[in-house]
Amino acid sequence: MELIVAKFGGTSIGNSERIKKAANSVVKEYMKGKKIIVVVSAINKTTDDLIKIMEETAGDATTEKQRADITSMGERTSARIMSSTIESLGVKSEYIEPNMDNWPIITNENFICATVDFKSTEKKSKELLKLLDQGIIPVVCGYIAKDIISNHVTTLGRGGSDITAFLLGHCLNADNVIIVTDVEGVMSTDPNKVDDAQKLDQISVEEMRDLATHGAQVLHPHALKYKDPDINAKIISFENGDLSSLGTKIVGPLTDETNEPSVIMTGPLSAISVVGENILLKPGVLEELLKTISSSDFNIYGVSSGQNSITLFLNKNNAEVAHKLLHDIVLKNMNLTSLSLGEDVAMISINSPEFIDTPGIISNITKPLREHINIVEISSSQTSVMLFVAWEDGEKAYELIRSVLK
Repeated sequence: MELIVAKFGGTSIGNSERIKKAANSVVKEYMKGKKIIVVVSAINKTTDDLIKIMEETAGDATTEKQRADITSMGERTSARIMSSTIESLGVKSEYIEPNMDNWPIITNENFICATVDFKSTEKKSKELLKLLDQGIIPVVCGYIAKDIISNHVTTLGRGGSDITAFLLGHCLNADNVIIVTDVEGVMSTDPNKVDDAQKLDQISVEEMRDLATHGAQVLHPHALKYKDPDINAKIISFENGDLSSLGTKIVGPLTDETNEPSVIMTGPLSAISVVGENILLKPGVLEELLKTISSSDFNIYGVSSGQNSITLFLNKNNAEVAHKLLHDIVLKNMNLTSLSLGEDVAMISINSPEFIDTPGIISNITKPLREHINIVEISSSQTSVMLFVAWEDGEKAYELIRSVLK
């Protein structure tokens, strides 16, 4: 029998009409013979209101334990209301919260942004199957958890209901994880900022994670670490009141992922540096350089810029032709002075979704290289770090970095 984990965000259950619509969509799938676990966020703005009142009353005197307990009340209330609404439609339902023996999400003792204890959570999650086998729809509080030592309420951080949904889906081998929110799906950009933004039919886990870590609010980036390749997942709008709506499918990952960083060495590459006074402040210069390279179908592995220079990293086999093409640009563009073709380099890419929450990660990665290897260039994003070193140092740098990340 098909198992669905459906998570309803705060906006999608923001008032009585939306709660009824959400409950109806759940019951509709139940009547098709499917098993469903519902995960709910706090009703729209409830958590913000609780935090505001808490700060205006006890203020800094509020402990982290108290803060977690107070902010958990939004999800606890949502679960009760959703469960009772489902029952009003003639289907048995039970809300599940941390003070119950069958509560599934177990974490460490960090009250405000807890880390999931996966082994304990996987074991406790199985207890929900007993309710499903009895024809009961469990409604689980999203965002909140219980610590493994003292059974105190903890929280997974704002947006943590997404984590709850994907975590339960993973632990229970669900067929589908459905995120119900206030947008049709994942858009080509923020529709509030660009009128002609379009919905994507599908997006990969890697692309979705990068969007989320760079500010897209549609899904919590850490939720995707629990996305099993065999589980169908999608983001849909509450407006349709139908869990079978198409929305945007989240595809992958292609293989089972671990939390270990991946380290990849690429090369040999060549570095071509173009210089010009205050080049960074001259509009259109970078565009012209990139357009010239792309017209020859050469791949650019990296770009770095300084006040007076722009460096492009390309495959060594393309370097001489690219050098000549860019030289023509330098001669014609009054903002450019000269260019150079550097020595061969290796690019070492280190990638992990955990980097966004790992202070000092660049320092940790570069520390073993300090005494022996010169770093030609370094660039980073929230989930990856790219180091460029001399090609002859590439293998050694690769092994040193791998050793420090084990």
